[in-house]
Amino acid sequence: MRHRHRRGHGSSQGRSMEDEQRLEEYLETLWYLQEEGRQELSHIKDAVGEAEASHLLLALMENRWVRVDGDRFCFEPEGAQKASQIVRRHRLAERLLHDVLDMGPDQVEEDACRFEHILSADATESICTFLGHPQTCPHGRPIPPGPCCQRFVKEVTPLVRPLADLNPGQQGTITFITPKFRSRLHQLSSLGVIPGTSVRLRQRHPTFVIQVGESTIAMDADLARNIFVRSQG
Repeated sequence: MRHRHRRGHGSSQGRSMEDEQRLEEYLETLWYLQEEGRQELSHIKDAVGEAEASHLLLALMENRWVRVDGDRFCFEPEGAQKASQIVRRHRLAERLLHDVLDMGPDQVEEDACRFEHILSADATESICTFLGHPQTCPHGRPIPPGPCCQRFVKEVTPLVRPLADLNPGQQGTITFITPKFRSRLHQLSSLGVIPGTSVRLRQRHPTFVIQVGESTIAMDADLARNIFVRSQG
């Protein structure tokens, strides 16, 4: 179980940045315990040590983010929302580092810990959209959905389909590329195959050929199935 203290600067709601980050990490720690079904108070002591556990609980209860029922802790609504946002930022940062920068799952943790404290709401939504609204981090743990994910499911999903489903001659705008093809993501980006780009499917057999601007690009069916476009007719 992670538990860290970081130095910071500035202030928020009368708290120093250092205090703000410490509270966020407390919430994050309890979120992980809750995910694992370990809400007994004894597990907090196991995670952060007996002396720190009392301070942790007191700090979160003073902010009315957490309450204690018997021998278990429970999130208050505001605390649950704040904790889910912290975990969301952390796990999206892990995906970004893993999928785009090709860092291994064991390498992304420390940098993601820094991202979770500095990403704005707009930046978090932009990363989530760029990555195609992933549901899990590189370690397979769930990423709490955000407003952009809900809008995507409601407004965009019915209009988006794999590039491989287009018929020759049909055109679409790339919405996202699934990150499991990260080894080819840089190559596609260098060819202009990025979200927001208009593409036209030229042929399906024997290989997929798309037109991007003045360029034609061939790709196999697996890759074509993992490029999602919003059809333009």
